[in-house]
Amino acid sequence: MELERLSLEGAPEPLVGEERRRREEEGRAGGPCPGCSCENLHQTVSKWLLPERARATYLERATCLPPPLFILAVSAAELSVFIYYAVWKPQTQWITLDTGIWESPFIYRPDKRREAWRFLSYMLVHAGIEHIIGNLVLQLVLGIPLELVHKGHRVGLVYLAGVVGGSLASSICDPLRGLVGASGGVYALIGGYFMNILVNFQEMIPLFGAIRLLLIFFIVGTDVGFALYRRFLSPVAGVQVSFVAHIAGGLAGMSVGYVIFSSFDKNFIKDPRFWICIVAYLLFVGFAVFFNVFFSPANQ
Repeated sequence: MELERLSLEGAPEPLVGEERRRREEEGRAGGPCPGCSCENLHQTVSKWLLPERARATYLERATCLPPPLFILAVSAAELSVFIYYAVWKPQTQWITLDTGIWESPFIYRPDKRREAWRFLSYMLVHAGIEHIIGNLVLQLVLGIPLELVHKGHRVGLVYLAGVVGGSLASSICDPLRGLVGASGGVYALIGGYFMNILVNFQEMIPLFGAIRLLLIFFIVGTDVGFALYRRFLSPVAGVQVSFVAHIAGGLAGMSVGYVIFSSFDKNFIKDPRFWICIVAYLLFVGFAVFFNVFFSPANQ
């Protein structure tokens, strides 16, 4: 019996146990990141973004590196462009930028629709200080945790789908107005997060889930309300901020974003729901292009 016990001790199982302990220690330390500890950060992020059944998997593989580069890079680019136009065309105030950004090669303009990059690049330009601060705060507060969990390529795909969907929807529903701001991308992130809360609500503490939903409703209601005010009631003559981009971005997030964010521990490319959403999205893009070429009032 003693020989058998010694034989078992020399078998590979203890190595497996050692490997398991190593991985658990890495998970508690925030992943295999030498010299740093992200335990509290990853614990908090997992509680806010993931259902309970998925948290252990996330904590096991969570790392401090790489940092959320996509959201940080996009935010830095948007802030840099805003400062550039505010300084290049000095304003009497920064509440509403007008002259400089209307001539920008980035802004979406109905009369410049043939320059297709504008359907994406308009996200870099903002109408004023309150506009860019609102978008930056939302995308940093929500985007950084999302990118920690889902990585930059997934968050970037959802964000850009919202940006392009927002400009195309605006070109159909509000075809004679220019468009600026990253609200389409921001609302795509919000839409994906919102759907995950709804679907996984039963796995959350009811009060905790309800508070998150109320917070989203408050933020969205305030932001969309301000966009509606600027579009229809504001006496300030400047570049309009289309509320249509908010709605279209949110819908992109609730479809494409939800599928991607609910598949954090598996390859979303193999999920049939992803391809259904992509086909629907491409059909919308095709219709928007057809409308802009043949039926848009901006053609007149």
